[in-house]
Amino acid sequence: MANPSSWALGVAATAIGVALSYTQWLAPKVEAEPMATAASTTSRAPAPRGPTTLAVAADYRGHYIVHPTIDNYRVKMMVDTGASIVALTADDARALGIKPDRQGRRMMLNTANGAVAATSTMLREIRLGEIIVRNVEAVVMPPGALSMSLLGNSFLGKLQGYEVQTGRMVLRG
Repeated sequence: MANPSSWALGVAATAIGVALSYTQWLAPKVEAEPMATAASTTSRAPAPRGPTTLAVAADYRGHYIVHPTIDNYRVKMMVDTGASIVALTADDARALGIKPDRQGRRMMLNTANGAVAATSTMLREIRLGEIIVRNVEAVVMPPGALSMSLLGNSFLGKLQGYEVQTGRMVLRG
């Protein structure tokens, strides 16, 4: 029989895969601008918009799965308020063109599954709906360490705020 941590990672990966099939998106709230009347002949500057919000429904396990664009590449990620930093799987980092062996510095991270060596990197931009966050610190995890990339506090901390209410997470950019 395989060691218990390998078995647990396999069970977790399977559960996350099943959870992804039940993920729902709620569209960000956008207020309509008033229509111009025929009598108005002067052009007006667009009214300043308030903070952009995005609501994400929890899956049946209570996880929040999002699909942000990182440097023009769409990535499937789980929002993890307990993660201090954005963590990319080795596959997602490769797709983004990040070569951890040539870029960044090695660092040890304490995870739920023990200490893991990862490589630091800086992401130019993460775009989630209308929310855009630039210069986000991240790490690239070694192959097999994560089944899905994590959207941690190096992103969430740059938002105006976020909250969980009745089965959904509301992000304010």
